[in-house]
Amino acid sequence: MEILDVLTGMAKTGRLGPVFSGADWNDVTAALGEPWDIGTMSRNRKWPRLFAYGDLELSVCRCRKVSLICVQTWRDVVELPPSVAGGTGTFPAGLKHADVVSALGRAGCSWEPHARLTFGNQCSLTAIASGANFTFEIPEGEEPVLNVMGLPGDGHDCFARTAGCGG
Repeated sequence: MEILDVLTGMAKTGRLGPVFSGADWNDVTAALGEPWDIGTMSRNRKWPRLFAYGDLELSVCRCRKVSLICVQTWRDVVELPPSVAGGTGTFPAGLKHADVVSALGRAGCSWEPHARLTFGNQCSLTAIASGANFTFEIPEGEEPVLNVMGLPGDGHDCFARTAGCGG
């Protein structure tokens, strides 16, 4: 499997194997094993926490649900869990805007420009099916290169709730 197949599959379905917004953290770790614990998202709170399986980064809420998902593609090589990405899970990076748009088209995944994240030296597009966002860096004098692909959160906020999510 190629990295563009993995990313377009995520854009069409909103998931990568057991990983999707709102997935139970126990189900994810049962399927993928223990991740790297990168740490908290805030200096003042223990949750949400950021975990990683190579370049697949997941924010996990204090209720132990996956709340945000992104694939970092700005490095020289993209590493994803082989069990969900196929092969070794290691892919070359440096994906060009034209290649991503072409892959989305081949996959039948409609997209639109994302104006709020298009400014300065970056541009962005959103896959309509899942709300997946592809953000590109635009190096001076070159074509845009994919920096990160992310799936939208499920919108819940445990800190806004008064019951139901233990800390």
